[in-house]
Amino acid sequence: MSTRSGERVVRANGVDICVETFGDAGDSPILLIMGRAASMDWWEPAFCERLAAGHHFVVRYDQRDTGRSMHDAPGAPQYGSRDLVDDAAGLLDALGLARAHVVGMSSGGAIAQLFALNHPGKLASLTLMSTSALHPGLPKMSDELRAYFEHAAQAPLPDWSDRAAVIDFIVEGARPFAAHPFDEAGVRDIAAHAVDRDLDIASAMLNHDAMRDDGEGPWWPRLGEITVPTLVMHGDEDPLFHLEHGRALARAIPVAELLVLEHVGHEVPRSAWDRIIDAILRHTGRKRQSSVGGTL
Repeated sequence: MSTRSGERVVRANGVDICVETFGDAGDSPILLIMGRAASMDWWEPAFCERLAAGHHFVVRYDQRDTGRSMHDAPGAPQYGSRDLVDDAAGLLDALGLARAHVVGMSSGGAIAQLFALNHPGKLASLTLMSTSALHPGLPKMSDELRAYFEHAAQAPLPDWSDRAAVIDFIVEGARPFAAHPFDEAGVRDIAAHAVDRDLDIASAMLNHDAMRDDGEGPWWPRLGEITVPTLVMHGDEDPLFHLEHGRALARAIPVAELLVLEHVGHEVPRSAWDRIIDAILRHTGRKRQSSVGGTL
């Protein structure tokens, strides 16, 4: 039975970060990095417990301006993209972990790529889910998702003090990213937990989009520098990053494997947990590197 630590706030990279762990601290660590504007709640406890049951010490955390980590005023973040990368590295230091298997989802996958490039000694392996290095030659988002963004840009924001309205806002924001059928009940449950935990939900919803660009520049030419075993998982119905984004990552990273998740969008749906968790456990538990460009 996995041990769940309960939430605690630690000092990492000079800021307060809320973290929760699952499993035995003596087991091999897995650090989970979620995407833009998403707290640790989007790595559901049952998902973390199942990873921990595979003999891993699982770490999930709230990035800046989400959950119970530090928050800046809504619309005025005082940090940049590089800080989010360094926060992940600082969290390992704060927990006394020399290195970890790093799993990143969506923009958390971008953070994970930059973590691998900027802090290579802290990685045991890399798993990239529904993410991209944003090579300019890759397909754009779907027409349907583009139309959603255009509509959302004109729509009013919710009253951030209205819990039900904010939950509805988050659920409807997740719907166009998912494959069909959309698990509305599951997403609503996560959204409710996230809203109830968050110190300032307006900051959580607004600040990652408003943070400064720290000038990392395009990093896709550097992907060949990543030498740890890498697993790329990508849904074949991802409307934000077409499957070609995942294929491009698997080609560019020297020791990478690609797992195509059928009938999955830009999400970590419960319906795909068996495939996702099994793949992560096999990837993080293997004893030798796989061949370049292989497929699980």
